[in-house]
Amino acid sequence: MEKSALNKRVKELRLRKGLSQEQLAEDAGLSLRTIQRIENGETLPHGDTLTRLAIALKVSPDDIIDWQIIEDRSVLMLLNLSQFGYVAFPILGILIPLAIWILKKDKVKQVDEIGKAIINFQISWVILLFLFYITISASLLFNLGFYPPVFLLIGIIAFYMYNAILIVINTLKIQRGNRVRYMPAFTFLH
Repeated sequence: MEKSALNKRVKELRLRKGLSQEQLAEDAGLSLRTIQRIENGETLPHGDTLTRLAIALKVSPDDIIDWQIIEDRSVLMLLNLSQFGYVAFPILGILIPLAIWILKKDKVKQVDEIGKAIINFQISWVILLFLFYITISASLLFNLGFYPPVFLLIGIIAFYMYNAILIVINTLKIQRGNRVRYMPAFTFLH
């Protein structure tokens, strides 16, 4: 790994953890000057220094060495299309994108932002779908007559179609390099 990429990674991780150079030096058991040299690209950490930095930053040494944010629209499209897991089971529309988000959020540009938006939307969608099921079921169970059974089928189809249409639209936006939007969504991940 080049010095410039490694020094940026160490600084990025330090700032993300909310540490000053002094705090990182203390936590890693290194001198302040060593941290400054690493972040300025004057030296590369090896062996014990790299291990100490990784422990202090609560990452693996590989996360420091191999890290590099890349632009990869195919990963963004895969992340977006992975939501179609909801067709088999609604929770899969959350779990599959969540797994991709966790694995790629620090490695591919925009995965963190888009992944959070997808997960927020899918959680919101599942909650609204289950509230719809509960409302319809209560109406049928207690013979309240609010909703005829055909309304249940139409409502479920509408929920699923809306989700599918939103996924397709946002996949096309990603392909074109445009910003995606998932609405409505409650904020669960910031």
